[in-house]
Amino acid sequence: MPELWFYHLERSDLERALPPLLEKCLQRGWRALVRGGNAERLDQLDAVLWTFRDDSFVPHAREGDPKRQPVWLTSEGGNPNAAQILFLVDGAEAGDSSAFERTCVVFDGRDEAALESARSHWKIAKEAGISTAYWRESADGKWEKQA
Repeated sequence: MPELWFYHLERSDLERALPPLLEKCLQRGWRALVRGGNAERLDQLDAVLWTFRDDSFVPHAREGDPKRQPVWLTSEGGNPNAAQILFLVDGAEAGDSSAFERTCVVFDGRDEAALESARSHWKIAKEAGISTAYWRESADGKWEKQA
């Protein structure tokens, strides 16, 4: 059964938090799929992944052949790039996540609806016996495991 990890944003926004998480996946040799709620937001993430640092970028795509891409951005279901890890952003639904080793819910703790949704997903996952982890942003912007 895949793991379910929660990333609670408190200080930074998704555009600053997601690229380093994706870099860590790539360093491990993992492929990643980022599932977003709408095309406009995916356009923003697409641009950020090319420019978030002067000396680096995250190789990715939204169009073309997903099998050639280590990171695939989409609002669709499935796992077209054979990713090991699924990132759910902006309230995107996981659907069938059994093809992934890990699913990560990245949510903005300053958004009450996103916070309540994450709490609900956590409770359901724990009751179902799914391996979960909860990461919270520290004051200096690093991830600290809380549960």
